[in-house]
Amino acid sequence: MNYQLNRWYSLGYSRKEDIEAIGTKIHSFDQYISEFQTASELAIKENRLKNAATYLRASEFLIKHDDERKLPVYLKFIDLFDEAFADKGFVRHKIPYKGSFLSAIKIPAKTREAKGTIVSIPGFDAFIEEFYCIWEYFAENGYDFIAFEGPGQGGSRRIYNQYFDHDYEKAVKAVLDYFQLEEVTALGVSMGGYWIMRAAAFEKRIKKVIAMPPVYDWLEMTSSFNANLARWFLKHRQLTNFFVKIKMNVGALRHAINNALFIQNKAEPFDAVEWMMGMNKEHLHSHLIDQDVYLLSGENDAFQPVKLLIKQQEALINAKSISVRIFKKSEEADQHCQIGNLGIALESMLTWINEKSS
Repeated sequence: MNYQLNRWYSLGYSRKEDIEAIGTKIHSFDQYISEFQTASELAIKENRLKNAATYLRASEFLIKHDDERKLPVYLKFIDLFDEAFADKGFVRHKIPYKGSFLSAIKIPAKTREAKGTIVSIPGFDAFIEEFYCIWEYFAENGYDFIAFEGPGQGGSRRIYNQYFDHDYEKAVKAVLDYFQLEEVTALGVSMGGYWIMRAAAFEKRIKKVIAMPPVYDWLEMTSSFNANLARWFLKHRQLTNFFVKIKMNVGALRHAINNALFIQNKAEPFDAVEWMMGMNKEHLHSHLIDQDVYLLSGENDAFQPVKLLIKQQEALINAKSISVRIFKKSEEADQHCQIGNLGIALESMLTWINEKSS
């Protein structure tokens, strides 16, 4: 909960006093949901629509996938966001994909002439709207920016019923075809750092790729004993279901399992474990990545630790170039996705893109 509170504040559309007040009142997921909804309602009354949209998004974040409130809260959030950011000049797009659509927004470069195009995806449980500050930063610095939600993410799942597929090159291809793009920089945020690397392995219209941070292979985080144990559990569905249900008493794991099931439209905890294990080095095909690569991480990232970045770096045997940045606690950017000092990461990525584009 501490990380999530910092997340909403660091993205720039929350008031510090609101987040601090909420933080003193929450001791459970239900309290978290209700307190952010209350804060959103107050912000609407006071015409602080950016705050209101952010707080409603924060509330939706922990509403379970089978709770009847989830879709209405999401749709209200989208309406609030579009009203709050109406003067920003972004355009929503519905990208045809597998008989339905993927949700996307495009922000034109704020300069006279665009330097190029950046395409990006959010992560496991994020929306394109909540990272608007990231997308807009690059648009203000001369790049057309397209952010989209792949199958299983955001509106692509909630509105268009697109279920998850680890082969993100398929979704990236649909986006590049739709916008008729032949050369792009691709950015993956959080777990999007895995899917964007997978896309770069197979979609060569991606010329530069940024993983913020990379995943590479979840089992590379642990000992060989634990990795073999995890593989053993994948052969025993009922036993895995039993033990995961016990472990789901822990809040963070409960959210992770529920969201993994939601994005796949699955029901059993085993399916969430299998989904997580699907992000592995064999599926990634790092040897096929021959573009310029930038890997970012924070030294105290609790979700995707530096160890995974190092493994990913070592596996990029055919990359055109590899750049690495590990942010320190002294920079206040050592947490996941540099929450705490997002600006330093944005400056670093912009510098790298400009250098590789010159």
